[in-house]
Amino acid sequence: MFRSEYADVPPVDLPIHEAVLGRAAEHGDTPALVDGVDGTTLTYAQLDHFHRRLAAAFADAGVRKGDVLALHSPNTIAFPPAFYAATRAGASVTTVHPLATADELAKQLTDAGARWIVTVSPLLDTARTAAERAGGIREIFVCDSAPGHRSLLDMLATTAPEPHVGIDPAEDIAVLPYSSGTTGVPKGVMLTHRSIATNLAQLDPMVAGGPGDRILAVLPFFHIYGLTALMNGPLRRGATVVVLPRFDLGTFLAAIEKHRITGLYVAPPIVLALAKHPAVAQYDLSSLEYILSAAAPLDAALAAACAERLGLPPIGQGYGMTELSPCTHVVPLDAARTAPPGTVGKLVAGTEMRIVSLADPAEDVPVGEPGEVLIRGPQVMKGYLGRSDATADMIDDGGGWLHTGDVGHVDGGGTSRSSEAESGGGWLFIVDRVKELIKYKGFQVAPAELEALLLTHPGIADAAVIGTYDDDGNEVPHAHVVRQPTAGNLSEGEVMMYVAERVAPYKRVRRVTFVDAVPRAASGKILRRELRERQS
Repeated sequence: MFRSEYADVPPVDLPIHEAVLGRAAEHGDTPALVDGVDGTTLTYAQLDHFHRRLAAAFADAGVRKGDVLALHSPNTIAFPPAFYAATRAGASVTTVHPLATADELAKQLTDAGARWIVTVSPLLDTARTAAERAGGIREIFVCDSAPGHRSLLDMLATTAPEPHVGIDPAEDIAVLPYSSGTTGVPKGVMLTHRSIATNLAQLDPMVAGGPGDRILAVLPFFHIYGLTALMNGPLRRGATVVVLPRFDLGTFLAAIEKHRITGLYVAPPIVLALAKHPAVAQYDLSSLEYILSAAAPLDAALAAACAERLGLPPIGQGYGMTELSPCTHVVPLDAARTAPPGTVGKLVAGTEMRIVSLADPAEDVPVGEPGEVLIRGPQVMKGYLGRSDATADMIDDGGGWLHTGDVGHVDGGGTSRSSEAESGGGWLFIVDRVKELIKYKGFQVAPAELEALLLTHPGIADAAVIGTYDDDGNEVPHAHVVRQPTAGNLSEGEVMMYVAERVAPYKRVRRVTFVDAVPRAASGKILRRELRERQS
């Protein structure tokens, strides 16, 4: 067992709106949220006032403790006040992918038991259709304006009293995000006020910041990574969050230059663009002080190439999952230059970890050997909504260990034996997902390893690897490759030979399919399930 080297933090028994905005008055006129496209700005004083007025308006409309409100929107400066207003009114917020189809949204509304929707006018048709199919929706609000729907802008003028709702941070659900569905049916993840607020405090010793920091929020707020790293975390520390509705490379680079962004929290595809795209050279990115990548594995060579090109310290990584509120590991910002390449970091405060055998989960593996990563700590979810069996499969009864489904190993550096645990636990390296390991004639092949190798080919812009079956019934590595625009003649044989020259025989890519784009979740994770479905 490994235990964090950082001092334990006491549970944060506050509603999430208090944990984040409890000190907003101290920051007063400091910009809290800036629209990265049109420059519209909300100060901390305005954010505090607006979310309280919206909470009053929600309560006046009938929102009550125990209700679920669906927040169906891209990133806008209205997203945070809507979120905190809903929780202050006593509701749980289920965050929704803005590109969800009406059927997908209806399923989430039904599963979550949502009664209210907040959306934006461009998504209103989808929200209406989904509401009709789901049933039980009392009202659809819009952040901007649309005929027949109340606007949050107009609701700010309410004279209704601010609600004072009794919230039990340890038991009441603050947010109900849905797992990405990369390995199965999406499930509602019950995250309490305490679990997500405490996770913010767990990160303080490793990613501290405050007024003067300018963070660019391009990853979606609806995803737990964006919700924590780009919304709750920076706003809790008094930083300025510059908001973009989606990732467009030119807009993204222009925002860094114009708003003098100091820190980026991104996913590997953005690191890839920063490392390789020629447009990067056209912008002044000198304000950047650090980049941290998470949500999917980041190849060490790609990270180094990006940092070198931008003249930055080595790019650190973080690790976690929705079910863990979400963070368990991160490379401390002050240790980026000394962290070993490829690590996802060290345990955050108050967190324990085991690495168990893939063959026998009851057995812990020695330091340095790969196994499944198990986590225990205050950030572990309450469970999956309405799915006690799935919860039991994920979290050990009694021990409280959450099975991440990720394969990793810990190096021996920085650890010291104690009677109960290895203090600090060294650096964690993630190898792959348990369910995504390809078993070729009994050998385990990690898709992430092959993907990282494929990205070193000058003619390959992006790649994903899954297991498919050959005529003999063997599971083989199958690469889905996006050609660089200048590499239109790149052939299947060339790709396979490039890999074959660089890996053991059992790891060779046996099939290649050229695609226009690799399907990814908004968080950056490869949607391998979609690739498998294309083959069926």
